[in-house]
Amino acid sequence: MTDSPGEAQDSGRRHLVDLAPLKASPAFARLFIGNTISLIGAQMSVLAVGLQIYDITESTFMVGLVGGVSLVPMIIAGLWGGMLADVFDRRRLLIVASLVSWGSTLALVALALWDLAEIRHGGRAEVWPFLLVTTVNSVAATIASATRSALVGRIIPEHLLSRASALNGIAIGVGVTIGPALAGVLVASVGFAWTFAVDAVLFSAGFLGVWMLPSLPRLGEKAEAGWGMLREGAHFLRHAPNLRMSFLVDIIAMTFFRPYVLLPAIGATVVGGGSLSVGFLTAAGAVGTMLASVFSGPVARIHRHGLAVSRAITVFGLFGVLFGLATLLLSLGDHEAAEGWGGVHWGALAVLAFAMLGMGASDEVSAIFRSTMLIQAAPDEMRGRLQGVFIVVVTGGPRLGDMYAGILATAVAVWFPPLLGGFAIVALIAVLTRVGSSFRTYDARNPTP
Repeated sequence: MTDSPGEAQDSGRRHLVDLAPLKASPAFARLFIGNTISLIGAQMSVLAVGLQIYDITESTFMVGLVGGVSLVPMIIAGLWGGMLADVFDRRRLLIVASLVSWGSTLALVALALWDLAEIRHGGRAEVWPFLLVTTVNSVAATIASATRSALVGRIIPEHLLSRASALNGIAIGVGVTIGPALAGVLVASVGFAWTFAVDAVLFSAGFLGVWMLPSLPRLGEKAEAGWGMLREGAHFLRHAPNLRMSFLVDIIAMTFFRPYVLLPAIGATVVGGGSLSVGFLTAAGAVGTMLASVFSGPVARIHRHGLAVSRAITVFGLFGVLFGLATLLLSLGDHEAAEGWGGVHWGALAVLAFAMLGMGASDEVSAIFRSTMLIQAAPDEMRGRLQGVFIVVVTGGPRLGDMYAGILATAVAVWFPPLLGGFAIVALIAVLTRVGSSFRTYDARNPTP
């Protein structure tokens, strides 16, 4: 579907994000607002869990293990949950997944209180319960994300899909900007338990948006959940080279430049500032995401989505090279001479923040077009399963990236994973887009999977 002449003319003039999806669908507007608020809390907990495990173990490898342990369960949850979204009412499934995620957040509050009690007695809490609870949370969030993404095509018009994807980027940007910064302040001031508790409170806004969705049962013939549905989805994907390539290039990007697991060590040893610096750098990446979404007006007139994705990920890799080089030079420099107010090397922090900002912006440009391709090129009865694969990629890829960064940082140094990974991304994307000509020429005006 293409825009009407009036819509095309308006999108041609527009530079800022288009709010038309919010006006066209009250259900999407409620889901968007609730998801934005709840994402703030979710990102608070993501950062707080990493900080708490590093506080207990002082090991970057153990922080990276948070993602590694949950990887296989998340893959299963994404594939199975996406299949369930193609069988059952998507609203009901989203409610159940949200409640499980909510319960796991409350469990993190209890674990943080347990650690406080252990500290008073001269010890520390065990790490494995944190790994278990975060795995449950990741599984529930994976199913919820696949279901939420699959239903978007049912509640907004098709010609607004790319603009809706850009709005979702704003939700992510707000969450990842405010959440980590707020978590850094709360962890430093009131501790881990209160940080997780705030997440639990904010989650209620997201749940309200889910609860107010209309019923979204399966379209067409009734289907039975099982291996047959999964095989049908796999058969479709085997004959969908453009969608396969969109998954592959994102896995490459997320695996080879995933700096978040390195930030606790960088905050402690390279730039100083501890949790405050970690929160600032994490927020910088989110600011880049949000800026790309805020200035996403031109996306409606860009039709070569595959080409846009490949170029955005190449830029993403170049920012990885910058991040690695900056960290290397800072590690070799005179820390005492560079130390500034509050024990923070502010110049160093600014350089790394710029790299994080560029990373977030380029990744969001890629995400807007990849999400739009997936919804436009897939039929509704297949979207749940494909969104399940998509969520496995966008959540499982970072887990691989966490393990990659944690292992290489432990074996070599914190600067090595992003530097090597950035070069790898640029090279691999150049090769893949040269081989995958259909992806490079993909046109949204004639979407083909």
